[in-house]
Amino acid sequence: MIHLKPEDLSIPDLQRTLQFAVGPRPIALASTVDREGRVNLSPFSFFNVFSTNPPILIFSPANRGRDGSTKDTLNNVLAVPQVVIHSVSHSMVEQTSLSSTEYATGVNEFVKAGFTATASDLVQPPRVTEAPVAMECEVLEVKALGDGPGAGNLVICEVKLIHIHERVLDEEGRLDQDELDLVGRLGGDWYVRANGDALFEVEKPIATKGIGVDALPPSIRSSTILSGNDLGRLGNVEMVPSEEEVSEFATHRRIREIFEQTTDRIERREHLHHYAKEALEANKVKKAWKILLTDRLNAPKGSANL
Repeated sequence: MIHLKPEDLSIPDLQRTLQFAVGPRPIALASTVDREGRVNLSPFSFFNVFSTNPPILIFSPANRGRDGSTKDTLNNVLAVPQVVIHSVSHSMVEQTSLSSTEYATGVNEFVKAGFTATASDLVQPPRVTEAPVAMECEVLEVKALGDGPGAGNLVICEVKLIHIHERVLDEEGRLDQDELDLVGRLGGDWYVRANGDALFEVEKPIATKGIGVDALPPSIRSSTILSGNDLGRLGNVEMVPSEEEVSEFATHRRIREIFEQTTDRIERREHLHHYAKEALEANKVKKAWKILLTDRLNAPKGSANL
């Protein structure tokens, strides 16, 4: 590994390193107005949700890297502390990127990017009609993190009203992750699309208290076949299958074949670990546990089909 101290890097190099290392980052497409009511629209990927009660979003329009000057969005929220924050779907990512162009103050990026403006209900800035989700917010606080080039400015916003297009709702009326088709920001010109095969679920250890990777048998923990993710899933169970369950499972055809075709213990363990990995990839964690624990048995007796 190499070791970098931020103070030894130029601001552009440090920014590039951070933006490549920290991602994907959600994008806040923020609309604001100045005291004259002139509209500004710009995307920010230094952004996230930080509280549900109250509902708080924070984004950061950083000072320009070349001269430390502030952006119109920051100037606007200091003058008129309101903002509409939009989710960015794949169908609007190119227009969103175009809106990041540093047009002169007073130029309306809704027009430049080809977005349709709809009047908001509670705040002055309009919202982007094409966005799947638009959140009208009051700005509670703006916290400067520095005054030089690249310094962030945390814009702390409380959500007052949420607009959601029906096209991104599931049958139960809830947001559908696949239909949202969101994009995330990476380093350089790179983005990522949260849709289709890119989506996957990881069961959260909230309702259960997993045994932990440290509780796995050494032969499993040191496996050269099972990945760290595999071990994490195995460690997320509250209890392992009983000896009776494992013995019954060991009568299944494929387990019997592995025992019959391998005489070497190490070779047999490798076959079992490959089989367990297949089960984990099919989201069958308990089955994977049974497969792995048959390694402790002598040649299983009886027969069954699997």
